[in-house]
Amino acid sequence: MTQAPATTAGLTIDEMPWQDIELPPTDLPYDDGDKMESPWHAHNPMLLEAGYIAARGGRRDDYYIGVNMFVYYSMRQVRNQDYKGPDVFLVKNVDGTRQRLSWIAWAEDGRYPDVIFELLSTSTESEDLGPKKQLYEQTFRTAEYFCVAPEVSRLLGWRLSNRHYIPIEPDERGWLWSEELQLWLGPWHGIHMAEEHTWLRFYHPSGELVLLPDEAAQLRAETEAQRAEAERQRAEAERQRADDLAARLAALEAELNRLKSSTGS
Repeated sequence: MTQAPATTAGLTIDEMPWQDIELPPTDLPYDDGDKMESPWHAHNPMLLEAGYIAARGGRRDDYYIGVNMFVYYSMRQVRNQDYKGPDVFLVKNVDGTRQRLSWIAWAEDGRYPDVIFELLSTSTESEDLGPKKQLYEQTFRTAEYFCVAPEVSRLLGWRLSNRHYIPIEPDERGWLWSEELQLWLGPWHGIHMAEEHTWLRFYHPSGELVLLPDEAAQLRAETEAQRAEAERQRAEAERQRADDLAARLAALEAELNRLKSSTGS
């Protein structure tokens, strides 16, 4: 039977000299200072973030969405200073109201992103479709992974099945369905942040574009203006009909008076 060291004989468990355990760090870098390759690369991640928040009715209490944020998953990664993170990622069923500078898996009860988006470029495509895809599949076990090329010239998606990614087939419009988000992903051409491009955006299951708050407000204003114009035109038409009827009655009355005068003479 193994004996306790003599130096600890007679000590209670609270009095024994335990060695300090080295805990994983939490004060980690969160910004690499890299510039985006184009306005499209800079703005589309924020457009996706805003679109998903709008799709959820503005709620943020049961999911977290990160944009250009580092994701930390191992001490080896920290030691190697491999600080790159996804362009956009989403974690479901977590407190999204808590502020974070980066996503640290060991500080989040081991949670990893459920959905990841990467915006392809000439300098990142081989990484996004190679090592990163393998990392998200084999280590993160991210349920869905999407890659989009500039101007949505290509839209690729994979869904995790039996521990491996299988391609998500596009529909006849070229859109991809996200089971995790219950939304369509597809191109939209228009102006965002004063830049006209073809952007990747969310669409409702019905196929309608998920509108941002300012777009929804503009649509309501346009709808109200159209309603007011329709009401004005209806009132104008009603007034015109009343004027026409009054004119016809006046003409009939004048004719009747003429006939009476003619008969009387």
